[in-house]
Amino acid sequence: MIISKTPFRVSFFGGGTDYPSWYRKHGGEVLSTTINKYLYLTCRHLPPFFDHKYRNVWSIIEKVKKVDEIQHTAVRELLIHMKVKKGLELHYDGDLPAQSGMGSSSAFVVGLVNIFYAFKGKKLTKKNLADRSLFFEQNILKETVGSQDQIATAFGGFNSIKFFKNGSYKVEKFSIKKKVISNLSKNLVLIYSGNERRANDIAEKYAHTLSSQKKKEMKDIHKFVGKAKKLLNENKLDDFGYLIGESWHKKKELSENITSEKIEFLYNKAIKNGALGGKVLGAGGGGMMLFYVNEENSEKFNKAFKNSLIIPFKFEETGSSIIFNENSENIYE
Repeated sequence: MIISKTPFRVSFFGGGTDYPSWYRKHGGEVLSTTINKYLYLTCRHLPPFFDHKYRNVWSIIEKVKKVDEIQHTAVRELLIHMKVKKGLELHYDGDLPAQSGMGSSSAFVVGLVNIFYAFKGKKLTKKNLADRSLFFEQNILKETVGSQDQIATAFGGFNSIKFFKNGSYKVEKFSIKKKVISNLSKNLVLIYSGNERRANDIAEKYAHTLSSQKKKEMKDIHKFVGKAKKLLNENKLDDFGYLIGESWHKKKELSENITSEKIEFLYNKAIKNGALGGKVLGAGGGGMMLFYVNEENSEKFNKAFKNSLIIPFKFEETGSSIIFNENSENIYE
């Protein structure tokens, strides 16, 4: 049995510039962090004593004899891609719901790739893990997804991720004083909007138009990253909070599908009750909303949202890891 533990991520600025269709022409950069909310995958060789060869437990329980009968697309295609021959049992457990804008789909792929290489007796570097996960999602699954989530969840930490026109990227750990990071973490609030959506479905509606129709908006979104890093270096956290809101309003110009009536209601309610800025995490359309609320306004904000699901969190630095490995079975023979 092997267990992987992969963090969810919070993206602050630059989302959209991490789509290959954009950064291969213009370059890109995002500022993000992973948090202490995790996606756990438990996998073991399934002995040949059952009527089924694969047991896959997620929002449903699948028991099938052939790999092409598996409904979960990522599991099915990765089994084929990795040429796994023996039966497996896989369990998914997450601290946060899927399709919530926290990079859960990519975290799932990163965690599963990590496990399948562990079955080979290989410990991947963080970059190799990110690269293999990126290739699988973008080239095998052919999903319309950006490149930040796989990198963020594989590496872990508070990072600037730069994307270059030649397709490469660079992860730079953002070095600021621990006290600043601690204060920033205390001023951030996650609220679940309740709207589940697939990031791929939302992104497909606008990702292909970024370079042709939304070039100015995208360049403005890119510039927010530099501004945000400067504010953090100067310990201007409230200004950082306002900037989150400015960036969100700019992102909404990319597509009408990014927001909704419910999201706008929650956003306006948050601003009226002390939030300096906020955004929907991920591609948009629903899921988690992030707000910046300083200590002065926190009591008023919490009272206004007492009936909402607020998720406490802290930043984390580990990235995806194998936390249990007691395997003696070669699943590739």
